[in-house]
Amino acid sequence: MKKLICYILFSLTIPAMSQPSGKDILNLIDKNMTAKTRIITAKMIISGVRESRTIEFNSWSEGEKKAFSEYTSPAREKGTKMLKLEDKLWIFSPSTDRIIQITGQMLRQSVMGSDFSYEDMMEDPKLTDHYNALVAAQDTADGRKCWIVQLNAIMEGEAYEVRKIWVDQERNIPLKEELYGKSGKLLKRTRLADIHRIQDRWYPMKIVFKDMLKAGDGTQLIIGSIRLDEAIPEDMFSKASLK
Repeated sequence: MKKLICYILFSLTIPAMSQPSGKDILNLIDKNMTAKTRIITAKMIISGVRESRTIEFNSWSEGEKKAFSEYTSPAREKGTKMLKLEDKLWIFSPSTDRIIQITGQMLRQSVMGSDFSYEDMMEDPKLTDHYNALVAAQDTADGRKCWIVQLNAIMEGEAYEVRKIWVDQERNIPLKEELYGKSGKLLKRTRLADIHRIQDRWYPMKIVFKDMLKAGDGTQLIIGSIRLDEAIPEDMFSKASLK
């Protein structure tokens, strides 16, 4: 009987020992998805109440602090450019031939009518700098075993007070996320799908982003191609490139 009790107690400790901490999981996500540079062709399908529209663009990024995007379709969006440097964001509109810096309350506005806000685009992906993380439970998403990691904001002023991320236990990639406000209200929901092996990393080729406060079926971000760790000219990340 004594041996049986010891065996049971030992067995119960195995899952706890094998479960990583919330911070460890976030570090694994960073390791999987971080690259020196990314060159992407993609499109956004914005599904409104009455109609859907598609916007195509190319994007270049270096690390997580520099990014440049140019919209190529449709005609009314063609030539629109965005530049992110550190915590600053500028937009060039060909229709007005002006460069505008997006700041303050403007950051909460929708990007071209999509479910993404400029604030979402400016987010620092190093979540460990902004949130305390804990493993809340285990679950499945898209038939795969996941850790549910709950993030609680360390300081006031974060766009989302609480975040819940379903992280694939094998591939260390988020499969879905829920974003909550200070009141506890669910604000946005994200699903990542069509996961591909890109070099030595796992990447989603489709992301569905839904603003729960807006009508419509959300915004699909579909990646047509992605290249990692290729050289990008430094002058790409300058305000001169917007013109």
